[in-house]
Amino acid sequence: MHRWRCPWSSEETPDRRRLGRYGELVAASWLRARGMKVLRRNFRWGRSGELDLVCRDGDTLVFVEVKSLSTERFGAPSQHVDVRKRRMLRCGAVKWMSLLGWRVSFRFDVVEVTLAGGKRPQVTYCPHAFSLREGDVSRSSEPR
Repeated sequence: MHRWRCPWSSEETPDRRRLGRYGELVAASWLRARGMKVLRRNFRWGRSGELDLVCRDGDTLVFVEVKSLSTERFGAPSQHVDVRKRRMLRCGAVKWMSLLGWRVSFRFDVVEVTLAGGKRPQVTYCPHAFSLREGDVSRSSEPR
């Protein structure tokens, strides 16, 4: 695994896109190190839909939302995966699975990446963060 360090100093505030891209790289590397295969990054459909990572964990397809923040001052990154965002991720999963056929097991995970300038990223993994049905939301997380 890489020895990740934030490429900006503690005095710098990175723009959101740079922060997000770097967080996705960290998350993909972290998941690969734990045996997942990253099938696609930034799968886009329509005008605004995007799945950050599509992975395979054994026989299970995993749709991963990566939330990156430079500070936890505004709450944990996973708190920003609201109802609207979950709906959009479900739509993307349906699009992806329609390409493969529906006979595949799948889940939705969230990877939180907190990136403080000059420090190692802090990764928190939230497997089964929510399901295809609207009311199902898991609160479990596995800090790393």
